[in-house]
Amino acid sequence: MSAEAEKQSSSPADSSLQTIHDDRDQPPGDAEDPTLITWDGPDDPANPKNWSRRRKWAATMVVSGFNFISPLASAMIAPCLPALAAELDITSSVEQSMALSVFVLGYAVGPLVVGPLSELYGRVPVLQTSNLVFLLFNLACGLARTKGEMIAFRFIAGLGGSAPQATGGGVLGDLWATEERGRALAFYSLAPLLGPAVGPIAGGFVAENTSWRWIFYATTISNGVVMLLGFLLLQETRASVLLERKKRRRIRETGSKAWHTETDNPDHTLRNIILTALNRPFRLLFTQPIVQVLAVYLAYIYGIVYLVLASFPDLWTSPDHYGESVGIGGLNYIALACGFLLGAYLCAPTQDRIYRRLKDRNGGVGRPEYRIPLMIPSAILVPVGLFIYGWTAEYRTFWIGPDIGIALYAAGYITSFQCVQVYIVDTYTNYAASALASVTVLRSLCAFTFPLFAPKMYDALGYGWGNSMLAFIAMGLGWPGPFVLWRYGQALRERSPYAAEI
Repeated sequence: MSAEAEKQSSSPADSSLQTIHDDRDQPPGDAEDPTLITWDGPDDPANPKNWSRRRKWAATMVVSGFNFISPLASAMIAPCLPALAAELDITSSVEQSMALSVFVLGYAVGPLVVGPLSELYGRVPVLQTSNLVFLLFNLACGLARTKGEMIAFRFIAGLGGSAPQATGGGVLGDLWATEERGRALAFYSLAPLLGPAVGPIAGGFVAENTSWRWIFYATTISNGVVMLLGFLLLQETRASVLLERKKRRRIRETGSKAWHTETDNPDHTLRNIILTALNRPFRLLFTQPIVQVLAVYLAYIYGIVYLVLASFPDLWTSPDHYGESVGIGGLNYIALACGFLLGAYLCAPTQDRIYRRLKDRNGGVGRPEYRIPLMIPSAILVPVGLFIYGWTAEYRTFWIGPDIGIALYAAGYITSFQCVQVYIVDTYTNYAASALASVTVLRSLCAFTFPLFAPKMYDALGYGWGNSMLAFIAMGLGWPGPFVLWRYGQALRERSPYAAEI
């Protein structure tokens, strides 16, 4: 199917993102069609956008909780990888790193299926079912007796844990009107950033005082609490699903099958939705230079996050380096959290101010390229942080040296991440979810593979030259991109059938 043909059809795989970034917040209705099921006026209390603020925030907090627990579990075992490997007889450093990173491999696959399912069957059933899969297989990891069981269970847990990332944004778009959702989105977006940073800190102390198995038990218990809150506080928010339920009630009450909703479509089947969701992200990745440039760079620097997570335990606890205890060594992950928080706190308001100023200079007309200027300092921070981290670790300076480097790298990463996401959404408005899915797939694959070569890279090159090599590659990938997109971005958008409506 061509891109032009796709524009004539619905885009179910992208609708959750559209509800966030488009102004089409009110469900469609037609007063001239008496059998069309829609809301009972703009103030219909059944419409999630008319729920009380307390009810909306309750749902937002639950979804954000889901979005925190899954990344937390992905990284919480990092400090205890040596203990886990010793008990499960994992002698290969590659397999040891895989036990950590295979979780995020599920992030590459899950959203392509879970997102469309939530459009068809509703946010809550899909979110809670996927979360149950995550809970059960995360618990199974704590009971694993072989390395094969551990790796398999971690992958399936990652599949289930990917649901909040695939559906959470859609829930917020269902609940909040455009002028209201800024704070809710900021809170929701912070959760997955803190998970990989907070997880190893807690994991270090849990492993030091009990065993690595209690890391899985603790995250399972925490997830169970959030899941229980979900049953109590989270109700269905997807407008098309709520209107479909209303249609079925009306058919039962009247006996007439003439009732219909605007989303009734014989082609709106599970098979077609899944095929579209699986097909379009890869088509965008292989045909759109904008997506290619940004996806490759973001995937690379995201992969370094998990490379750091995998290599930190050896750096801080090994007697050949800093020789700290597992618990104290885990505290160094605070540097990662501080970098994420600092970058996220500074990026959003600064990016908006830059955009408004450039828009005013252009006669009040905005362009996606106005999101690019902040990519330049963020692309500089990434290699600078890696250089500082690498060489201070190589010469075993005071512990604050490597932590400063990691914090600068994390600030650069999260700033790049936010700029890239907004630029892609501005560019591919109608296909935003598919464009972001293509970035997510590549990003998750790098997060899975990078930790696998980290031990051998550091053994061969040391922390100094190993991180310097990563920094030089980041410079080669990240520094030309902003200037290329600033110069040629508009021309590329004008040639793209996917971005033609911008």
